[in-house]
Amino acid sequence: MSSLDYQRLALLGNKVRGGSATKPEKDEYMELLYRNGSVTKQQISDYRAGRNTEEILNAAVAVGAVLLIGYLIKQLFSK
Repeated sequence: MSSLDYQRLALLGNKVRGGSATKPEKDEYMELLYRNGSVTKQQISDYRAGRNTEEILNAAVAVGAVLLIGYLIKQLFSK
């Protein structure tokens, strides 16, 4: 999980949440979460196939937010 680009995750998450993300940005966001193990193979497969994409993206935004909060807390207590 340490190899996750948290800045990129935050940027893409904000764009997805705000409705300004392009399809490639949404895809990148989902790929970041999938490579991190934060979304399942079934979720990424459904997303890629166009099944329940809005629901999956909404859930992914919540997951991304939790990851970022965890990262920030870790940074806070590591100082």
